[in-house]
Amino acid sequence: MGSTAGAALGAPPLTGRVVWVTDGDTVRLESGERVRIADIDAPETRAGQAHCRAEIVRGARSTRIARALLDNRYVSIERVGISYGRTVARLRLNGADVATLLVSQDVARWWRRGKPKPIWCPTG
Repeated sequence: MGSTAGAALGAPPLTGRVVWVTDGDTVRLESGERVRIADIDAPETRAGQAHCRAEIVRGARSTRIARALLDNRYVSIERVGISYGRTVARLRLNGADVATLLVSQDVARWWRRGKPKPIWCPTG
């Protein structure tokens, strides 16, 4: 398996092993690199970041599902940017796009940087 350390943005995809799932859209690789999954947003898990209790509950579910899917697995990494000190990348697991897998399980939503983040709290 290839190393992720020091790879440049726009470089060919490399592989790395996920050793920790922080939440539904952020993982840590064996190399120590923190990676935010590109093009999605998952609900927050902490009271200081979440907008309501329902978001925290959804965030815990999102994290559990992401852990079941990714923990200790090798993923292909295509770096597309940096945000808050984390690499932003498209991840693939056994050829499948991880963002699509998480959205299809209703634990993340499509989100483009620069656009308003999805609302995870009940409205009305």
